[in-house]
Amino acid sequence: MIFRKKSLILIVMISVSGIVFAQEEDDLGTEVVNIVKPYTPTISDAFKVKETPVLNDSTTTQKRKVQYEIFSVPVASTFTPAKGKATTVEKAKPITVYDNYATLGFGNYTTILGELFSSFEISRTDNASVFFRHNSAQGAIEDVLLDTKYYDTELSGSYSSRQRDLSYKLDAGINHQVFNWYGLPNGSFSQDLLASIDPKQTYLGVNLGGNISVEESVFEGASAKVYYLSDAFSSSEVNAILQPSFRFPLTDFDLILQGELDYLTGSFERSYLSPLGINYGFLNAGVAPSIVYKNEDLTLSLGAQAVVSLDTENSETGFYIYPNIDASYRLVDEILIAYAGVEGGLDQNTYREMKNENPFVSPTLFLAPTSQLYNGFVGLKGKLTNQIGYNVRGSYGKEENRAFFQKNVGNLTNVTREGYEYGNSFALVYDDLNTLNIFGELKVEVSEAFQLGAQANFYSYSLDQQPEAWNLPMLEATVFSDFTITEKIYGGVSLFFVGERKDIGFNGIETLDSFFDANVNVGYHVNERLSIFAKGSNLLGNNYERWLDFPVQGIQGLLGATYKFDW
Repeated sequence: MIFRKKSLILIVMISVSGIVFAQEEDDLGTEVVNIVKPYTPTISDAFKVKETPVLNDSTTTQKRKVQYEIFSVPVASTFTPAKGKATTVEKAKPITVYDNYATLGFGNYTTILGELFSSFEISRTDNASVFFRHNSAQGAIEDVLLDTKYYDTELSGSYSSRQRDLSYKLDAGINHQVFNWYGLPNGSFSQDLLASIDPKQTYLGVNLGGNISVEESVFEGASAKVYYLSDAFSSSEVNAILQPSFRFPLTDFDLILQGELDYLTGSFERSYLSPLGINYGFLNAGVAPSIVYKNEDLTLSLGAQAVVSLDTENSETGFYIYPNIDASYRLVDEILIAYAGVEGGLDQNTYREMKNENPFVSPTLFLAPTSQLYNGFVGLKGKLTNQIGYNVRGSYGKEENRAFFQKNVGNLTNVTREGYEYGNSFALVYDDLNTLNIFGELKVEVSEAFQLGAQANFYSYSLDQQPEAWNLPMLEATVFSDFTITEKIYGGVSLFFVGERKDIGFNGIETLDSFFDANVNVGYHVNERLSIFAKGSNLLGNNYERWLDFPVQGIQGLLGATYKFDW
């Protein structure tokens, strides 16, 4: 203890002596300070003053101590929580697609309908298909004196391939048809005469064709088709058509070049009023260049078509130039689109096309091409709503050498007459025709289960020589709808109206009454493979005449089934 006190005294004395010595050393007198650089001021970093504020409340409330107690009461329960499961999204049942189907139906007038379609996958890129169809009726039409049965049988097949840079398709088919010239004019026919008339006509058609499409090439593709037709009266016809297409992309537009080569040759064993045969042949070659421009609102095509037509039987050549202009402009989005244009072309009339439109033509036709000099049109189309679409168009056109169906008069000069020489067949007559057409169309998609549509055409004709536009109506209208009642029940309705037409009958010019045709079809899906259906045609029961003296069947009913399958 005494040692610690002595040490402390010694330390204090040393410290005091150091202080006195320092004061004596600091007294050094006056010094001169030299500034060698300018003064650079500095500012220290800012810092936040941490200070707890002082409360200046007039009233200080003290927290009261809360006391509480927990009473544990046991609860008897048998509940056992289930293990959690992940939420799942319900998926629609995938629709099974079948490659084949078969249809079979029967109806009054001894009607038979049969169809078979089959598709085969050869590889990932190649497919083949076969289609067979038969439709026939053997029942007699009321108050008709001759046999009215008909047959229509078709067998066709195709082979298609889709490669990386090109695709092509080959197809072939054969068609056999039987029709009867049953439309005798009003008059008295003895039973012996009726028994001697054989009104049957048979058509046999064969077709071969194909098309090719090329990607990323100036040559876009081409199509080729060859048709052969013969009948029971030694008539024959061959029609070959080749149509190549080219596209040249330019800076702001495309240059399109389309070509067509149409060759037709045929013969009839005799003419209607003469035993002399009829031979015909035409070679039509055309080229149609056009410039196509497109932007967001405007689509414009400016072009023309030049055609050289050679009549090979008469060694005559014709040269034609037709306009080919088409434009559309989006005025108000999809609501209002205006379009206009003027088009023309040379239409080659063939025996095959004439009998498809009117199977009761006589095998004694004079065939020649029709020149449509121009057909100018202007219209508006668009959507009023997402469910309602419309199209309104007006057009005016001029045709040279237009073909009309006209009833043949009875051939009284021939003692041994053919089955079509009793005023019960049709010929072709030609004249220049001007046509004014007003067209309107409305489509309504009420829902996915119900669609409704209607369209109408009004025509006004003027001719150079013929007194009437034979068998052309002034008014045509159609109303159609498709509906789905449930997942299994479906159907459709179609209504047709055709106005009055004119033709030459036994007593001169006759008027064919306008007619209204109502058709309904309903179906039921028994399962994903089997469906049954019922169809009704001409439900009003009017035996109207589509062609003069050729009444149609009355009320027609058909019941059938369709089965889908895979081999």
